Formats: sequence, C-alpha cells, structure tokens
Amino acid sequence: MEYQEVLQQARGNMGPYCKVCPVCNGVACRNTMPGPGAKGLGTGAIRNYQKWQELCVNMDTICENQAVDTTCRLFGREFVLPVFAAPVGALPLHYGDKHTDLTYNDILVSACAKAGIAAFTGDGTNPAVVQATSKALMNAGGCGVPTIKPWNLEVIREKMDLVKPANPFAIAMDIDAAGLPFLKNLTPPAGSKTVEELREIAEMAQVPFILKGIMTVRGAQKALEAGASAIVVSNHGGRVLDQCPATAEVLPAIVDAVGDKMTVLVDGGIRSGMDVFKALALGADAVLIGRPFVSMVYGAGAEGVEVFVKKLQAELADTMAMCGAHSLSEIRRDMIYGY
Repeated sequence: MEYQEVLQQARGNMGPYCKVCPVCNGVACRNTMPGPGAKGLGTGAIRNYQKWQELCVNMDTICENQAVDTTCRLFGREFVLPVFAAPVGALPLHYGDKHTDLTYNDILVSACAKAGIAAFTGDGTNPAVVQATSKALMNAGGCGVPTIKPWNLEVIREKMDLVKPANPFAIAMDIDAAGLPFLKNLTPPAGSKTVEELREIAEMAQVPFILKGIMTVRGAQKALEAGASAIVVSNHGGRVLDQCPATAEVLPAIVDAVGDKMTVLVDGGIRSGMDVFKALALGADAVLIGRPFVSMVYGAGAEGVEVFVKKLQAELADTMAMCGAHSLSEIRRDMIYGY
C-alpha cells in the first residue's frame, strides 16, 4: 500500500473528531477535546507543527557521493532511524471505536519492532491496558517503552511491576499528564511530582528512566537531578496547557543545557523525515511522533506502520544527502538556516 491509500482507509475508520487530514497540523481539530485537538484555543498543536515548517535547511551537495546511513543507537539498541511512536491513550474516545487501547498497543508495539523502530505505549485508568502492554512488549523482545502516568507512588510501583517482566529497554513517565482531568482530585493524590519523588521513581524503574513533558531549561535540569536518563521535550501536543511555546522553539536551549549529560528526545508536530532532520540538527537525539501513527494503525494496521516508517526513512535520507550529512552524527545545527 501507499501512504495516501492508508490515509484514505483511515478516514473510513476514524471519527468523528479526527478528520485524518492530508497534513496533520491541528487546524481542523482545534479546540476539539475529546478528540486529537489541543486545549483552550487549540493553538498548541498548530504552533508545534508550524514552527518546524518555518525552519529552513541549508542545501550543500559539495561532498563525497556516498550512501546515507539513518541508523541510530539509543538505550543499548539499534534502530533503522531515530524515530519512536509516541504514547497515545483513550483511543476509542479520541479516534473511534475500531480499536481499544489494548488492540492499538498490541499492533503498534509489534509493528514498530518489525519495522526497526520502537513504540512508547500509553497508560490509562484501566489496569488491563498495562497488563496487555506487558504481554505485547514480551512478544516483541522488550522492544518498546511503557509510559506510566504520574499516579501516586503505590500505583506507579504496581504498574512498573506489571511491565518489568517484559524487560523493556526503558520505562517512561509523561509528567505533563499531571494536567489531564482524570488525574486530578484522585485519592491518594496523583499529578505533579517533586525531584525527590521522581528520583524514587527512577530508581524503581531499574532500567533507563525517560521523563516526558519537559519544556524549560530548569525543568530539564530538575529531570537530570532526579536521575532521568533521558527527557522528551514535549507539551503533550498542546493538550494540557494552552499557549505554550512550540517544542522546536525551546529545544535548542534545553539541548545546550543538558544535552551532553543525558539523551534528549522531542515530539510535537513532527510529521516528515525532513522534520526529523530539523529536530536532529537542533540537537535532539531522536524524535517521537504520535497522531500519524494512529492514522496508520486505523488505516491498515501493521502494514500502515511499515508504510509510514519507510516514508520517514526515505525523506530523512533524502534530506541528509542534500545537506551533506551521510550519518546522523554529521547532522549539525548550522545545517538549519540562520543557526
């Protein structure tokens, strides 16, 4: 199948909120929650996407004529390109009832592993989600990253105990999920965590701990202090706080502050291999992509994931070749116009 064919099939399987737009830029679904849209005015997702498009790349083909290598090595594993599927939850509510969180994660984890990348998996109030995730990760040889919400410490420990037997190569927490309505007013309290609490959680993980939802230099420094091995520069797709800056805007300063001490990932509005190149040029080690993977699974299941990964890889390789980078390590900030 071709990419556009997968999108066309997804349009018949998703809705009513997600329109499976030709370009997933947050415009048609703005201020649509439930649904894939952003919070408040709905500009968060739009700004994330737009800022990547405003960056221009510097073409330079006066270099050796050799093959381009898009492979990367992170957390002790090798991947065909520096892209991970981002965690997504409440699939029937936001995207349509063709899939539950359980069936989506099951397809996504195995399909990503087969395609040569890895999936971050979502979490929710239903304990069966994490239980099924653990099984999917086990079947994929631990090639995936379970992402646990910032519940109270007891629940976090219970969920980690569920996923550890699958030997995931890392465990993540989307700390920005503290702004999601279903986490508020729980007893015992869930949500924001102190550096001390996060340090306990990082030790609890016993594998590299990734903290997702970092948007400031100070936040990155606190994540480092808490013992996180990696961070994801992310504003949760604009879904938890309106009028945040785009992730592309804050990424360079965060990389400059902590990039030599920990792995820095980024998400938010990244839609193409050229966007991936731009993120790497600004200093990210890899990226996460969320909504487009949903369209791929709803459109063609595992085959949709394979189609999207191949598309991203071809686009990234083409951009690298035209900018004079033959490996990821050769991508530099001055390959972005104006830097």
